Amino acid sequence: MKLQIALDTLSLDECIELLEKTKGYVDIAEVGTPFIIEEGMRPVKAIKNNFPEIQVLADAKIMDAGEFEARKCFEAGADIVTVLGVSHDETILGCVKAAKACNGKIMVDMINVTDLKSRTKEIDEMGVDYICVHTAFDVQSTGQDPLEELKIVNSVIKNAKSAVAGGVKLATIDAIVAENPEIIVVGGAICNAEDKEAMSKDMKGRMHHE
Repeated sequence: MKLQIALDTLSLDECIELLEKTKGYVDIAEVGTPFIIEEGMRPVKAIKNNFPEIQVLADAKIMDAGEFEARKCFEAGADIVTVLGVSHDETILGCVKAAKACNGKIMVDMINVTDLKSRTKEIDEMGVDYICVHTAFDVQSTGQDPLEELKIVNSVIKNAKSAVAGGVKLATIDAIVAENPEIIVVGGAICNAEDKEAMSKDMKGRMHHE
């Protein structure tokens, strides 16, 4: 089970400092969508150069031009690239094609997918590596969390591995760990913590299955 840290609002220097502090606990560094909008692929390249032992995920949330856009992310040093589950099948398949050519991996973000069970079954047949349930930032304040959606995805996948994102914190991580996803994505709970190293150590410590 891997701990992925979502880097969305910190500066590049702050991210480098954070990853230095959390070495040994963070498995995947996510260059979040807001970060990509602000900085492009520069953080992907910088983080990969500074931390070759950590996987770098480019949260591009690809919606079109799948093969072209995914390839650009992989060429910048990303190990994993995200595409939206609401995209056309052809877009997702294009991302998979780029991943195979570049020796990378594809994560499908299921944010706002309406028929989760049915769409998960379809995507699971496309050769993607991860299917990620994701409670949108804009609706987390309503009390929604991704646990029930994770259970749905885990009940139907046969090929891909599951991942979970969206408001994961210390109070909720144990229930998520019990569902045994391959990747747990944590953002604000670590990035906004007073002691980021201690929080990442605690989060990783809850993830019993390695």
